[in-house]
Amino acid sequence: MTASSATRILIVTLDRLPAWILPAYGSTWVAMPALDALAGRGLLFDRVIATGADDRATLRDLGLSGLGTEAVVVTDAPHVAAVVGGGDDGVTVRLVEAVARPAPVTDATATHLARLMAAAREAVTAGRHAVVWCHATSLGVAWDAPAECRAAYVDPDDPPPYAGAAVPEMEVDADTDPDLLVGIRQAFAGQLTHLDACLGPLIDAAAGWHVLVAGVRGLGLGLHGRVGTGPLPPFSELVHVPAILADATGRMAAQRFGGLVVPADLGATLAALRGAATAASDTPWHGRNLAGLLTDWSAPARDRVVVATVDGGAVITPSWHLLAAADRPPRLFHKPDDAFELCDVADRCADVVAELAPLALAAAAGDTDRGWRAPLAAAAVAAG
Repeated sequence: MTASSATRILIVTLDRLPAWILPAYGSTWVAMPALDALAGRGLLFDRVIATGADDRATLRDLGLSGLGTEAVVVTDAPHVAAVVGGGDDGVTVRLVEAVARPAPVTDATATHLARLMAAAREAVTAGRHAVVWCHATSLGVAWDAPAECRAAYVDPDDPPPYAGAAVPEMEVDADTDPDLLVGIRQAFAGQLTHLDACLGPLIDAAAGWHVLVAGVRGLGLGLHGRVGTGPLPPFSELVHVPAILADATGRMAAQRFGGLVVPADLGATLAALRGAATAASDTPWHGRNLAGLLTDWSAPARDRVVVATVDGGAVITPSWHLLAAADRPPRLFHKPDDAFELCDVADRCADVVAELAPLALAAAAGDTDRGWRAPLAAAAVAAG
């Protein structure tokens, strides 16, 4: 039976996609016209914070484990089937095998992303499912876009960009050659431009559908001592991810929501858009339906997000981002001024550190409940 167009939703989730490098989030040098066009007709969430670095947990929060029988998941990640439920709930899972490549390809239609999104586009045009969910992991697996994609970001006087297809893995310190980092970022920018070229036809095929494009977790690109998918404390480079929701009827086009959002909020919103029932909960980390933004710009407010990873904990409020780990002093960054978290002001804001650091340390040790529930002073939420 053909799904009703009024309830159709296309969801595209992209692992290892940080918000900071996207033009819709302020980057001035990366070209992604299809994603910009989606932002122009959709609602952009400025501050979506993943509550951890486990992609499976974030996908569950987004709603991948409760889609129902009228959904198809197209992915290049075998472990996603386990998140969906292994087919137990009737969801169709189509796996597009990701094959490692030693070098960028010459045929743009042969990349990981091109093959995956072509399969998702086929699912959209077939019209048999109310929900088509495309999940891609290849940004953290292979940068296999044609060489001209990354070459477009190289000025005549620049050294050659990173040439490999394998995602580079390295620690960054004061002795690291800056040109090496620039070349790596140019290569990633080329991969993003290729991603955009693959994404555009998929979005176009879903005309008249609700469309969500969202990141799952970020990627180290040398801002905080790491390049690649290896260990990284919960800086925004890792946990601040993009999300753009385009309503099927064009409500609230070209608007930006600046409040704190967690992936579970997006999951609750998607559930509301497709008319699915969700369990009510008063726990502060539970997903909150943000669909009111599409009607009267109303949304439940969050005064914090608590993040727990194996490399530390974080408490993020509208004005602060505090990181803490047992093996080093807490670090504090002012938001939104310090977008890249390069200026640690912990020694100048002792009261904020004293309040937030114990909560972040507790989260790092596995107790996130304390951070979510503890009352916060006004200064820890909004700087005076």
